[in-house]
Amino acid sequence: MTIRVKAQPRARRPGLRGVLHGAVGPRLGVAVTEAAESGRAIRAICAALAARLGVARSAVSIAQGATSRAKLLRVAGDPVLLAARLQELGA
Repeated sequence: MTIRVKAQPRARRPGLRGVLHGAVGPRLGVAVTEAAESGRAIRAICAALAARLGVARSAVSIAQGATSRAKLLRVAGDPVLLAARLQELGA
């Protein structure tokens, strides 16, 4: 399954922000306290999403947008179960 994410590095309060609507369509907002240096923010975003979806950190990887705030993440696992968990998050 792929999930469109809008990253917010160096946020005061980390966490998932719910669905953000924009010109390019809906995205899941994810805020992390780490800076966007050396991939630290990407790793934190993947870890936060994995924790909320109940999957291993290694199950979440970046598919597109490594240097952009708009990212596409790939999550390995049962698509039906993951979709249900995303619905709980409001995505």
